[in-house]
Amino acid sequence: MRSSDRSKLSTRATTGLTAGVSALALVVGMTTPASGQALPANQLTAAQENAARQISALQKVKQTQSKAESKLDSKLAVENRLRKDRSLVSAAPRLQSGVTLSVSDTVLVDISVEKVTDDLVAALTKSGAGIRAVSTGLGEIRAEVPFAALTGISGRADVRKVETASGAITASARPRGTAPAKTETKEQKEARLAAQVQAALEQRGTAALVTSEGDRAHKADTARAEFGVTGVGVKICALSDGVDSLAVSQAAGELPAVDVLPTQEGEGDEGTAMLEILHDLAPGAALGFASAFNSEASFADNIRALRQQLRCDIIVDDVLYFVESPFQDGLIARAVNDVTADGALYFSSAGNEGNTADGTAGHWEGDFRDSGRIVGKFAGTAHDWDPSATTQVFQPISNASSAQVPVTLHWSDPLGASANDYDLYLFDRTGNVVTFSQDVQDGEQDPYEILQTPTFGGNGLRLAVVKFYGENRYLSLSALRGRFADSADGLKAFNTPGVTVGHSAAKQAFSVAAAPAAGPLPFDLEPGDPANPRGPFPGSFSASSALERFSSDGPRRVFYKADGTPITPGNVSGTGGEVRAKPDITAADGVLTSVDGFDPFFGTSAAAPHAAAIAGLVLSGNPGIAPAEVREALVNTAIDLGPAGFDGRTGAGIVLADRVLAYTGASPQPRALAQNPTTAPTDGGDLVDPGDTVSVTLPVRNTGDADAVSTSVVLTSPTAGVTIAPRSQNYGTVPKGQTVSKAYTVTVPLSHPVGTPVVLDARVTFAASSSPTRATFSFSVGRPSPVTRDFAYGGAPVAVPDNNPLGASVTIPVTGVGRASKVSFSVDGATCSTATGATTVGLDHTFVGDLVGTLTAPNGAVATLHSRSGGGGNNLCQVVFADSATAAFSSVTSANAPFTGTWRPTSPLSGFASLVADGAWTYKVVDLAGGDTGSIRAVSLHINGYATPGA
Repeated sequence: MRSSDRSKLSTRATTGLTAGVSALALVVGMTTPASGQALPANQLTAAQENAARQISALQKVKQTQSKAESKLDSKLAVENRLRKDRSLVSAAPRLQSGVTLSVSDTVLVDISVEKVTDDLVAALTKSGAGIRAVSTGLGEIRAEVPFAALTGISGRADVRKVETASGAITASARPRGTAPAKTETKEQKEARLAAQVQAALEQRGTAALVTSEGDRAHKADTARAEFGVTGVGVKICALSDGVDSLAVSQAAGELPAVDVLPTQEGEGDEGTAMLEILHDLAPGAALGFASAFNSEASFADNIRALRQQLRCDIIVDDVLYFVESPFQDGLIARAVNDVTADGALYFSSAGNEGNTADGTAGHWEGDFRDSGRIVGKFAGTAHDWDPSATTQVFQPISNASSAQVPVTLHWSDPLGASANDYDLYLFDRTGNVVTFSQDVQDGEQDPYEILQTPTFGGNGLRLAVVKFYGENRYLSLSALRGRFADSADGLKAFNTPGVTVGHSAAKQAFSVAAAPAAGPLPFDLEPGDPANPRGPFPGSFSASSALERFSSDGPRRVFYKADGTPITPGNVSGTGGEVRAKPDITAADGVLTSVDGFDPFFGTSAAAPHAAAIAGLVLSGNPGIAPAEVREALVNTAIDLGPAGFDGRTGAGIVLADRVLAYTGASPQPRALAQNPTTAPTDGGDLVDPGDTVSVTLPVRNTGDADAVSTSVVLTSPTAGVTIAPRSQNYGTVPKGQTVSKAYTVTVPLSHPVGTPVVLDARVTFAASSSPTRATFSFSVGRPSPVTRDFAYGGAPVAVPDNNPLGASVTIPVTGVGRASKVSFSVDGATCSTATGATTVGLDHTFVGDLVGTLTAPNGAVATLHSRSGGGGNNLCQVVFADSATAAFSSVTSANAPFTGTWRPTSPLSGFASLVADGAWTYKVVDLAGGDTGSIRAVSLHINGYATPGA
C-alpha cells in the first residue's frame, strides 16, 4: 500500500479503541447473529479488550513502518520494533514475533533482489552475513544475517524483499512433533557413517538385501520378469533433503553409482531412501540426486540442472515449500513446467496434510465473506467462516495439533503483484495474540502470510483472517499437518478439500497419493482416530486396498497462468480460474529400506518414487514413447480405490506395473553403445604423430535387456584431413551384456597440428527403436614434452568463508605452454601438521570433509579435485592430485590428516588434455557445512605441453 493510500485508510478506518473492542467480540470465541450489531458494552470482557489492544498495537507497527521496514516481512519488522519500542511489549505481553534467532543473534533470511551483483554480495559479507545459497537466475540469496543489519540490507534500492527463510517439509510420515534427530556433531556423524560403511562391506554377500514391499505390491517384480524390462536406458533422479548414507547403501550393495549434482548432496537421508526404492523397482535405471533444501530458488535451479546437466529422464521429489502458491505456478512449479516441456516426466508427493473424507486435514478455501467486524484500531474486517446466518470469525485448531504447525494463508492475487492486503492472527482462548503474520501487500508482493503455532501448543488456539485493505478475494488457509476442530467453548471448525498445493499440482506433474504396501502406520495421527489401514503384502494391490488417512486431497483451483495472466479475467472467486484434478495416481508407502530411520518408510515421500520407478520401466520398454502416452497408460490402467472414476483422494487409483507395461506394449530393448577405443600406430610406435596411420579398435557393448541384432557402426571424423577405413562395419548380433570389437584404420595428415586431438564420431545402429546411439571420442597427436612447467599461486592467503556456496578462489596464470598433454595439481606447504590455523600448509582448514575443491581451465572446463572427503581431519599439505595415483582421495579418512601424498582426484584431469593451457586457471574451494574455517595459502599447477616436431 502506498503511503498516501495508508493515510486515507487511517483517516477513514480509525474508529478508536472502543470500536475495535466491540468489533472483537467474536474473535475471542463468541458468536452473534450476522447483523453486524456490536455487543453491549457491559458484555465486553477483559479478554476482548486485551485482544483489541494487541491487534491495534500490531497494526500500528504496520501503519507506521519505514520504507526499509516495509521490505521486511512482518515478523522481522515486529521483532525489530519489539527491541526498540517498549510500548509494544506492554500492549502485547505474550506476543512472540515468530523469528528464530541463533545464539549469536543472527537470522536466516531469503533476500529477493533485482539482480545478484558482486557489490551486493560484498555488502552482505561486510555486514556479517553468511551466504547459504545463491540463485543468480532467479534473483534470490539465502543468508544468515546479524539481526541488527537487516534494515540496512532491506533499505538498499536493489533489494526487493527480506523475508524469514521459507520453510519446507518432506512428505515422510512421522508422529506429530517429531523430526529426524540432529543432535550429533560433525565428528560423530563422520565416525558413525565410517563405521556403517565398514560394517556394510564386511556383511556384503552374507546379509540379504532389503527390498521394498512395494516391488511386490505393485507387481513390479513379476512385471520385470514377464516383460523383460529393468529400466535400462533411463535415468531417474530424486530431490529431497540429502544422501548422508549414500556410501553406506552402496557398500551394502543396495545402490549402484549415483550422479550427485556437485555440492548439492544436502543433509539428511530421505534422498537415500528414495533412491533405494527407485533401484528396487527399476534396477537397470541410472540414478541421480540433488538437494531440494537450500532454498525455494535453489530447489527450482536444481530441478532444471537435473534435466540440463545430468540429463534425467524422470525426476521425483517429496518436498513442499510453505510459500508455494495454490493459485499460480511459482518458482518451483515453473521449473517443473520447464523440464516437462523438455520431455522429462515429473513425479511429486501429494503431501501428508490429510483429507476431508478422513477428517484429517486442516484446510479451508473459498471466497472471503465480510463479517462486518472491524478488527483493530486502524483498519481491517474479519473473515466469517460460517456460511450460515451465524457469524464466526475464528477457525479453531484441534488441541492435539496445536504445536509447531505451519499455518499458511494465500489469496487469489497474482504472485509479485498483490494490491489486496490480508493478515493472519493466532489467539489463545483468553484473547491474547500468540503470533501473527501481517506483511505489507501494496501491489508488489506475494499474496501470502504464514505463522507457526507455538512450540508447546496449547488448548483453545484459534485463527482469524483479517482483510486489512482491498477487495474480496478467494482464500486458502492451511494448518499443514494440523486439523481444524470444534472447540470446547463452542467454535465450529470448517474444512474443505484441496490441501494439495504447489508444484505437485503443476499441470504436467504427477501428484502421487499413498496407500500402505504392508503393515499399518504404527501411530495414531491424533488420539481417538480409527485404526490405520493395512497393505496387501505379500500380495499385491487390489480394488479393496485403502488410502493412507494422512494423504492429501485435491482438487486444485488455479486462477493465474505461470506468468500471472488471469485464466478468467475479472473473476478470481470460487467460480473462476481452472480446476486441476489432483492428485493424479496412488502408489505404495510403508516399505522397508536399509536406511536408518526409514525402515519402514511411510508417507507420500515413499509413494512418489514407486510411481516414478514404474514410469522408468515404461520408458525402458518403450524407447521414444511420448509423455502423454505414459500419462494415459498410468491413468487408464490404475485400479480405482475410491468412488468410480477420478477422485480427489486417490486420483485415477493405484498403479500396477504389469498392467501399465501391457498397456504400452513394453518389450526388452537392446542398448548398443560404443565404448572408449584403443589406438596403436601401425608403425609400432607408442605415440601418434602427424602423418601416422593408426589402428583404432572400437568396442560396442550391449547394456540393454535384449540382444542387439543387426548392429553396425559408422565411424567418421570432423577433424580436417583425417580419413577412416572402412567407414562402416557390421558387428552382427551383440548379445545382452556382451561386447564386440572391430578395428578401423585412421590416417592423420602430415599437416595436422601437434597437440590438437583427432575427434571420432561413432553412430551405432541396431534393430530397436532406441537406435541409433551416438558417441564422440578423441585421441591426442604429438609427443608430450618431458618438461613439466610449474605455475604457482603467488598471492596472499585467501579465507574460505564458512558454509558459503560462493567459496573462495585463487587464480594461477599460465603462459608459454600451448596445448596441454598432462595436468596435475598440488596443494603445497613447507611443513605439514594438523595444527589449527597452521601457516606452513597449503590449505589450512579444520574438518577438510566440509570442502569441495575444483580446478577450472581457461576455457571453462572444470574438474573436481576433492569433494567432502577427509572427515574431521585438518589441513592439506604437499598433496598432489594426479590421474596416475594408485589411490583416490575419496578414500581418505580423518586418520590420514594432515593430508599429504599423491592421490587420484574425484574427476580425472585427463579432461584437460589437448586444451590450450595458456590463460588463467582457477582453484576454488567451497565450504558446505558450518563451524570450521581456514584459508587457501599455497597451490600449484603442473603442466606438460607438447614437444616441438623434430626437436
